[in-house]
Amino acid sequence: MPLTLLPLPHAEIWLDEHFLPPATADALLHELEHTIEWRQEAIRLYGREVLQPRLTAWYGDSAATYCYSGLQLTPQPWTPVLQQVRVQLEAATNSTFNSVLLNLYRYGQDSMGWHADDEPELGQMPVIASLSLGATRRFRLRPRDARITPHAPLSLDLPSGSLLVMRGPTQQYWLHAVPKTARPAGARLNLTFRLIVPSTMPLR
Repeated sequence: MPLTLLPLPHAEIWLDEHFLPPATADALLHELEHTIEWRQEAIRLYGREVLQPRLTAWYGDSAATYCYSGLQLTPQPWTPVLQQVRVQLEAATNSTFNSVLLNLYRYGQDSMGWHADDEPELGQMPVIASLSLGATRRFRLRPRDARITPHAPLSLDLPSGSLLVMRGPTQQYWLHAVPKTARPAGARLNLTFRLIVPSTMPLR
């Protein structure tokens, strides 16, 4: 199925719930769960250091250093599998990516808090291509300022193999999160491909 544009103001969000066939998504999940160098990073929250409630990994071109939540991430080199997925997503989105942040939600209590992908090295209107594998988890969106973007929060249940693409002004006007859930939930792996464009880094 092609990507479908969601009708949200001040946003350009595209969704294909069936981007990868189930068997392909399952095989990719198994491969990445067991071959990626997962870490649980400590971040500073309300003046104290806490462990992120998920496992993460950062892969990409050698110069694609990324900073968020007080962390500075140096990329691991592309694996053949991640390189293959990058090529596939670049073709599907007509975009260029030089890095990928992987998030492994091991169970329902692993989560991602409200945030926007608006770090300076992502540029003013970044393209974030988010591929979900494994258990279906709820992805939530809400306006950063309801006075500017008067719209109710939105919830999307993202199944395995789905592709969500955020581009244009989305990060300027919207926040997103993956909340905890009390429901039984298996492992969910999310790959968010992006382009790091610091002023000193040449584009490939």
